Amino acid sequence: MTYETPVATAPPVTTAPPARSQGIALGRRRGTVATVIMALLALAWLFPLLWALVNSFREYDYTQANGYLSFGGWTFSNYVDAWTRADFGLHMKNSLLVTIPAVLLTLWLSSMVAFVLARFSYRFNLTLLGVFLAANLLPPQALLIPVFRMFRQIPVPYFLSDSGSLLNSFWALILVNTAFQMGFCTFVLSNYMKTLPYEIYESAELDGASVWRQYWQLTMPLVRPALAALATLQVTWVYNEFFWATVLIQQGDKLPVTSALNNLRGQFFTDTNLVAAGSIIVALPVLVVFFALQKQFVSGLTLGSTKG
Repeated sequence: MTYETPVATAPPVTTAPPARSQGIALGRRRGTVATVIMALLALAWLFPLLWALVNSFREYDYTQANGYLSFGGWTFSNYVDAWTRADFGLHMKNSLLVTIPAVLLTLWLSSMVAFVLARFSYRFNLTLLGVFLAANLLPPQALLIPVFRMFRQIPVPYFLSDSGSLLNSFWALILVNTAFQMGFCTFVLSNYMKTLPYEIYESAELDGASVWRQYWQLTMPLVRPALAALATLQVTWVYNEFFWATVLIQQGDKLPVTSALNNLRGQFFTDTNLVAAGSIIVALPVLVVFFALQKQFVSGLTLGSTKG
């Protein structure tokens, strides 16, 4: 009789489920609670905007008689009256003449400064970055009088400004917005450029590429997501800028569209439904830019966050 020796078998190995690469998974109960909380916060944030949108399609007399929590009195005439009374066509053109050059000039100058700060290392590297960031630390009200006097004394040809100075000209708003926004853009772009591999610049130098070529043909295509994200933010900030427009522009026909909302205020009362319609008209260009660059905006904020 033969006996077979039993073969020892190893106990089965239980493997844990692989962790999700896109974040920590929540349980059903926690996920439901988190969804409800975020929905309530989003509703609380959007409720004033949505209610202004609803009231912009309602008659002022109806809301005064029945209250703003009622429904009815629907009309589209508020938008027609707001566009006509505020002359949004002229002021929208003024805003475009200020916003587009200011955004392009800010991104161009900031990208060049950021390239120098990220590409070259020298003693005053961080000091130069701090100088550019200093403009974002000072409140605009503290610089009101110096900037106003400086712009009043700088002579400008009359084909650029009717006043012979930077006051009452679009160049005043372009320059002041560029000066105040360059610090933030330089800071973001320099940190983004530091994540780029240094080997690509060494290869470019071996191929005989100049510094300008390394900036324009090598760096700028790689930072397009960051430029798109900053362009979205800059369009929003420059377009909605109100303080410097009221200080440096004293002629009504040169005011940007945000200042034109004052034309909808009456002497004895204000039609809030008309103002709501005007506010929606003013906000539409910014919303169009945001939704057009939404994909690039999100990618520009997240790309490079895990590098280095």
